[in-house]
Amino acid sequence: MTAQREWFEKDYYAVLGVNKDTAAKEITKSYRKLARKYHPDTNPNNASAEEKFKDISAAYDVLGDESRRREYDEVRRAGPSAFSGHGGAGSQHFSAGGSDINDLIGQMFGGRGSRSRGTPGPQRGNDVEASITLDFVDAVQGITTSLHLTSEVQCQTCLGSGSKPGTSAKRCALCAGRGVIEEDQGPFAFSSPCSRCNGRGSTIDSPCKNCKGLGTEVRAREVNVRIPAGVDNGQKIRLKGRGTPGRGNGQPGDLFVTCNVLAHHLFGREGKNLTLRLPVTFSEAVLGATIEVPTLDGESVVLRLKPSTQPGSRHRVKGKGIQSAQDAGDLIVTVDVVVPKEINKQEQKVIEELARLSTESVRSHIK
Repeated sequence: MTAQREWFEKDYYAVLGVNKDTAAKEITKSYRKLARKYHPDTNPNNASAEEKFKDISAAYDVLGDESRRREYDEVRRAGPSAFSGHGGAGSQHFSAGGSDINDLIGQMFGGRGSRSRGTPGPQRGNDVEASITLDFVDAVQGITTSLHLTSEVQCQTCLGSGSKPGTSAKRCALCAGRGVIEEDQGPFAFSSPCSRCNGRGSTIDSPCKNCKGLGTEVRAREVNVRIPAGVDNGQKIRLKGRGTPGRGNGQPGDLFVTCNVLAHHLFGREGKNLTLRLPVTFSEAVLGATIEVPTLDGESVVLRLKPSTQPGSRHRVKGKGIQSAQDAGDLIVTVDVVVPKEINKQEQKVIEELARLSTESVRSHIK
């Protein structure tokens, strides 16, 4: 996983109102509190709240994951030096006869071998990770929304060439366009990136003023994301080709979006099934009852409880769970028998009479 450039610029602990020693459980608690407070549904047409919500989501995307949190702490300690490119002029690649280190044994026993004379191939762009916070209903039903990112993109001025508009790059004279310089060491060769072109194979005499010859720039961008129906909390969605641009006509990286699904005030989730706890009275549980039960789509369904329904029993309503292209889950209703906190004199007399008439001992099995 590649660290984001803004990691050393933004204090995610401060964004979530916690400190570096805060436990993971407390970080999650703080995030949920802030997410509810600044959620766009709670603050319609409030640009400031929307921006705050994005910062909160980005912070939790990092600090809510143990491995990413460790990496973030390391990047913060290292500062901007954490983003110095790998494979720069100071790094070396060890090869045997022009092959990778994996071929070393074969080269030792099979002779020197031939050197590769090809130019450096295209380099794929980096993957980018982001997070999005979804309302429970939106996650279940699916939604198309916008994701606001700040990441490396193609330079708008030079269109990724790195050269000033109207000019072009030239083949590097030192490495003849290969991007590497080789030094013989007996039966082996040590190769290192060309010091003149930094491994690109070409030089730019008139670099683009906007990107300083890099071909990319860091700026805010908006990405449309289609969230499929039934996405679960913590699930990642891959958007192919929406990461950072490739080098040397290489393919761009991908964008991985982690979905953080907010809890619903009534419904829970077990895989493709929705869950609901249904409060019933003592008399409804004993005598049986026909009760209207809400569903996530806003329509009610009828649930028929049999006499002597037990507390905690689960009842299945077919097809009222999470819909997908292949099938649909169910709604699982758990019965909660509610004991009244206060009763009047008439109710007390009836219950006392019921207790007198009852012949079944509910504790006979523990004697």
